[in-house]
Amino acid sequence: MISILVFVVGFLSFSYLGIKGKDFRPGNLDLLHEWALGGQRFGAFLVWFLIGADLFTAYTFIAVPAGIFAKGPIFFFAVPYVAIGFGVALIVMPKFFSISKEKCHITAVDFVKDLYNSKTLAILIALIGIIAELPYIALQMVGMKVVLATMLMGFKSLNQNLANEMGLSIAFLILSWFTYKSGLRGATLTAVLKDMLILGTVLILAIYIPLHYNWFYEAFKIKNTYQTLNPKLYSAYISLAIMSALALFLYPHAITGCLSSEDVKVLKKSVAFLPIYGIGLGILAMFGILVYEVKPAMDMLSHIPASARGSFVVPILINSTMPSFLSGLMLLGIFIGGLVPASIMAIASSNLMVNILRELNMTNPSNETNLAKWFSFLFKLIPLMLVFVVPPTFAISLQLLGGIIILQTLPSIFLGLFIKHLNKDALTMGLILGAIFGIYEVLKINHFGPITSTLMPSFMGPIFIGVYALLINLVVVILGTIFLNIFRSKAQ
Repeated sequence: MISILVFVVGFLSFSYLGIKGKDFRPGNLDLLHEWALGGQRFGAFLVWFLIGADLFTAYTFIAVPAGIFAKGPIFFFAVPYVAIGFGVALIVMPKFFSISKEKCHITAVDFVKDLYNSKTLAILIALIGIIAELPYIALQMVGMKVVLATMLMGFKSLNQNLANEMGLSIAFLILSWFTYKSGLRGATLTAVLKDMLILGTVLILAIYIPLHYNWFYEAFKIKNTYQTLNPKLYSAYISLAIMSALALFLYPHAITGCLSSEDVKVLKKSVAFLPIYGIGLGILAMFGILVYEVKPAMDMLSHIPASARGSFVVPILINSTMPSFLSGLMLLGIFIGGLVPASIMAIASSNLMVNILRELNMTNPSNETNLAKWFSFLFKLIPLMLVFVVPPTFAISLQLLGGIIILQTLPSIFLGLFIKHLNKDALTMGLILGAIFGIYEVLKINHFGPITSTLMPSFMGPIFIGVYALLINLVVVILGTIFLNIFRSKAQ
């Protein structure tokens, strides 16, 4: 009961912080850049927390240890992936920010439309961004449902499914309210609380559990096959890490976080300190192995169906080793670790929807902000319904496609920063063909059934499908640009 009381009080404090966010560095929230980007007045400290909120999500806290727990070292690709991703961000995001700030861009779609003057390409980039974000939001809820289920395990007489769904619905109604009222300001303030709780949780668990449970000796003794990666999986590991790193800052919510910076120096400082989150992620991944030597946690996990067991690793590790007060705070950190990213993702998606409506001449500057606010509510409601109706395994499968799809925006956004005169028609065709190939190959590899893998065979061994999809895209863009430019120069 103490842990639940701490959780509820903490959540009320979180909600108050989100609602009061509208008064933080006040601006006219009827203007889209004020509501969606906080007026671009956030300093290095706040931007660091805001971008970090996109990385340490509820599902990240659940999925990485779950993958290690169930499948072993292949899921350690998440550690080099974020390290490489921060390097990519230092190369591309300052230049992207400078151009966007100068030309008052709010989304990557604004950048693409301004650079290529193509309505079709702009709409496609927006649609791909939304499609990639919706399952991502749904996955935050999957992680949050696990937290609620863990807290309610001791109440045998309670209808846990009903209580879980009611709790999740109430949480998202509150989230929707303060997102509507406060925009990115509310998300940023709550991101500070969320990240402090999560970083504190990682630190305490990383010190306490090894000291009390023989470090990693017993865990690796129990799972000795987890000590090294199978050489046959090297190609899969490397391709997953590199492609995921390239995709990381293409996601609309990551771009929104970067564009909220006060200036380019602030952004560079924030990104430079992001590896601190990478260290936390590395520690977090190790919990998937460490749990094997914590007998109380393994006893609790044994009562959970094998298909869902991995998702409960960290919450049950907390519940079985921490005192009630700390347990409540730590589980709150994971829970709001889903709410805050969901808010940022919904804001980013609603901005893209405004882009689409603008290209279709269905909106005007006077009502764009109001439309974005309502779409942010809709883009939280759809994933919430998805989680209640669709089995979690299917929601997770949708996210596996997200990375492949969002990668297809790389030529238009990242290459467009450095290579002039890319042909807009070639970019459009490359994006379409890359996305079609990626989706078809994922479905084919999984025999047009539930998606459990995004790897395909190659001469090097299994490789991430996103590699081939992006290569097809790039070949079409490069060759198409060369031939179309030659054709047009001859025609002139």
